[in-house]
Amino acid sequence: MAVKIRLTRMGAKKAPYYRLVATDSRVARDGKCIENLGTYNPMVEPAEIKLNKERINYWLSVGAQTTDTAKELLVRDGILERPAYRTPKEKQMPPAPKAKVEESAEGASEETTNNDAE
Repeated sequence: MAVKIRLTRMGAKKAPYYRLVATDSRVARDGKCIENLGTYNPMVEPAEIKLNKERINYWLSVGAQTTDTAKELLVRDGILERPAYRTPKEKQMPPAPKAKVEESAEGASEETTNNDAE
């Protein structure tokens, strides 16, 4: 069973409130969960995050994967470290095949010499 640590939506319409849960990855977003790990309330300023660090560390140690949003919450709370940012490599254009370039240049020069002879 693949376990994910992710958010499940609670609260009323237009007033979201989330629970951080450990759940089977095949279950629906708001479906059955294995364990509640904390809460996240984005509607208050600043956003309120309450997490059970001991249980989160347990689930991470047994191989649970986090979703992107859950990972951001764990980084913000200091449970996980933010991975170092790597600058993307510049895209390199492959070198043009020389044989085709030379053939087309030779073909063009032959045409001009044939036109001059006429």
